[in-house]
Amino acid sequence: MIRFDHVTKRYPERGEALADLSFELESGEMAFLTGRSGAGKSTLLKLVGLLERPTRGKVTVNGRDLGGLSQRQIPYYRRELGIIFQDHHLLPDRSVFDNVALPLLVSHMGRAEMARRVRAALDQVGLLDKERVLPTALSGGEQQRVGIARAVVGRPSVLLADEPTGNLDPDLAREIMQTFRRFHQAGVTLLIATHDVALITAMPYRTLTLDGGRLLIDSGIW
Repeated sequence: MIRFDHVTKRYPERGEALADLSFELESGEMAFLTGRSGAGKSTLLKLVGLLERPTRGKVTVNGRDLGGLSQRQIPYYRRELGIIFQDHHLLPDRSVFDNVALPLLVSHMGRAEMARRVRAALDQVGLLDKERVLPTALSGGEQQRVGIARAVVGRPSVLLADEPTGNLDPDLAREIMQTFRRFHQAGVTLLIATHDVALITAMPYRTLTLDGGRLLIDSGIW
């Protein structure tokens, strides 16, 4: 569950990125977050990921008030999340397997269990046969799928994606979205920021539209 209660985020140099924003995403729900460039999509995701903190208001994830978390508690909280970026942030000198394993290294997991989880994540995105390959040898769509595998390898309850199909052609974009649908069907809560209107309209999921940091349209409210 993700809940925003009258959340405002103000930056000294550019004013309000989000203004009095309130909405609730139910546990296991999948929704799109859309709006023009600069509408506040990335800022909203950063607040959920505790990469930023709100200026005012309250953000709750899985029943936990994020404002009450100390800096020491943040890494533990982030283990509940999977975050997917438009730019994959893969390490070019590490294999696909090693890139996907990175989130598990901090958990002191045994090597056998780590290998099992990494291969299961790669299998979910159709890249099990690429585990020894370097990211530079992969296509853009394959690199994005490695990023998705890395985000889900820790079995997060919440998955955030910031423009995950922005650099992909329409066929690859649809393929990535079908991957997200499978995670949704498995009970993961997904919030996907995208400006791809054609992709959104082709899929029957709730859409939150931001404009100037405010919630302009919530297709889940009738």
